[in-house]
Amino acid sequence: MTQSPENPGIPEGPDLAVSGDATPPGLSYLATIDVEVDAPIAIGTTVDGLRKVIPIRGGKVSGPGLSGEVLDAGADFQQYPSETVAYLAADYVLKTDDGHHILVENRALRTGSSSDLNKLMNGEQVDPERIYFRCAPRLSADQSGPYAWLSDVLFIGSGVRSPNGVRIYIFQVR
Repeated sequence: MTQSPENPGIPEGPDLAVSGDATPPGLSYLATIDVEVDAPIAIGTTVDGLRKVIPIRGGKVSGPGLSGEVLDAGADFQQYPSETVAYLAADYVLKTDDGHHILVENRALRTGSSSDLNKLMNGEQVDPERIYFRCAPRLSADQSGPYAWLSDVLFIGSGVRSPNGVRIYIFQVR
């Protein structure tokens, strides 16, 4: 196995695939979460940039791995360190169709032109192709219940912001 000169200790090149040391991860679709939000609460410009809190008021989750509702319990804590970057930390609760609760702790990066991000912040629609919106949700549930397995795997996702909410597509990393 060869080493990357820029990153010693990190394997590179075809040797990795040939050696059988690791299998590249794949993705499988888990669900889509449609989150309904309330009006932003502006904190103002802090030492960390512009800060806002977006209350989460409900929504739904649907897909082959999860289905149910988003509860009116949580918020999206947003940080805008520049005009083209937003760091998002959304924590909220899902209730599955069979009555179990799942905690979602989602960390995301949303980037785009300053014009497009300003439009999103003002509640305007922006073509999703113009916005990079990726996330790493952590899902956890009661360890004695049927969704305990959610704590044992990684998830990634992509999002789309609309004037009234957010749509998150969640994929399990295999």
